[in-house]
Amino acid sequence: MNYNPKSLQAEEFISHEEILETLRFADEKKNDRAYIESILEKAKPIYNPNGSLHCGGLNHREASVLLACEIPDLNEKMIKLAEEIKLAFYGNRIVLFAPLYLSNYCVNGCTYCPYHAKNKTIARRKLTQEEIRQEVIALQDMGHKRLALEAGEDPVHNPIEYILESIKTIYSIHHKNGDIRRVNVNIAATTVENYRKLKEAGIGTYILFQETYHKKAYEELHPTGPKHDYRYHTEAMDRAMEGGIDDVGIGVLFGLDKYRYEFAGLLMHAEHLEAVHGVGPHTISVPRLKKADDIDPTQFDNGIDDEIFSKIIACIRIAVPYTGMIISTRESEEVRKKALSMGISQISGASRTSVGGYTDQERPHDTEQFDVSDQRTLDEVVKWLMDLGYIPSFCTACYREGRTGDRFMALCKSGQIQNCCHPNALMTLAEYLTDYASPETGKCGEELIEKELATIPNANRSRIAGEHIKSIYKSNKRDFYF
Repeated sequence: MNYNPKSLQAEEFISHEEILETLRFADEKKNDRAYIESILEKAKPIYNPNGSLHCGGLNHREASVLLACEIPDLNEKMIKLAEEIKLAFYGNRIVLFAPLYLSNYCVNGCTYCPYHAKNKTIARRKLTQEEIRQEVIALQDMGHKRLALEAGEDPVHNPIEYILESIKTIYSIHHKNGDIRRVNVNIAATTVENYRKLKEAGIGTYILFQETYHKKAYEELHPTGPKHDYRYHTEAMDRAMEGGIDDVGIGVLFGLDKYRYEFAGLLMHAEHLEAVHGVGPHTISVPRLKKADDIDPTQFDNGIDDEIFSKIIACIRIAVPYTGMIISTRESEEVRKKALSMGISQISGASRTSVGGYTDQERPHDTEQFDVSDQRTLDEVVKWLMDLGYIPSFCTACYREGRTGDRFMALCKSGQIQNCCHPNALMTLAEYLTDYASPETGKCGEELIEKELATIPNANRSRIAGEHIKSIYKSNKRDFYF
């Protein structure tokens, strides 16, 4: 089937034949030093005299050559370039969020997920609005400001009305100085009308993982349920954008199929969104298949080691320089540390992947979607990030100021987003330190803020941010942002 990034047909913008041709091309060029050096040169960020930034990224073929590259010194250059691009677009900020599981009822038969309909050993649970309220208060008491809603696909237990009511509940809860300011939503592919309702409910990003771009493998991995429909699932982002959602997040579950195939498909999806809607993915996630209730990841023979995983992250950052990149607590502290420098800009902290997990003292395992490798508290994660030289950010300002979709991308691609994001990150960190941090984390954070205020290029913004931070420290005034 002909490859056409502007097509709205899944098999044409994710063309199987084009991916196979891309993999052949990458194998042919993977030891071509001159060609790989030309790709790396093309991908470098360029700073214009007016202070703006240009970084054009790479197409799926060029990026696939980088991923296949076997020349050690060029692989090292690649890693350094990914670090440079990450700093150019996102600075040393890392945005923090937490997943909130509403329900694990599901009618699908996905062979890699413990929520699948035939699993009789997992405890099924759906939160009431009062239980959601208690979960949100528990998350606010940690210091979280941004959530990602998760729910299985079940038209009876989890209809769109339930999701919409839950979003309304979450936004209504003001506990002490706590507020959830942005709710992202990760639910099954749905209709344009339902996406319109989600937009009207005030969601941030709509997130949907493709799981695998290999159509035949996709249909085998999803033998029953509505998710079996490859085309409907793969075309979901186009319907979401038609419904008015201008920030969408994509990702694959690495380990289901061959990673080089998935990588090419992922970038083709990003190219498609850019070609059709003028806006690529707001975020790209990189989950890896993990152990869960009745799922043994060793049953799948496409697992990838930590070195390949890190290289995938670096190559995505180089190819799609503007996108936010997310790594979850599926991964260990060690893996996440390495990934941060290579391109990751968002991480989850103190996550619980069970339904109703945040209100329980002990971490429950009976409703978990997958094992959590990084089980540290949010305070420990915040302190760890600062010790590594990063600014933990709880900022949600762009969404609330209307800097979404093409407006966000225009600012991000030019590098101008930093004039908003850097001071906003520092002000939200000051809120966290004042309201939630341990004394040790608080001391470390105050020193970091003082140092970072001096690095804000715009002197007026630096002065105003400093004044707002003093107000945060001394009073209950919150939610300052540019």
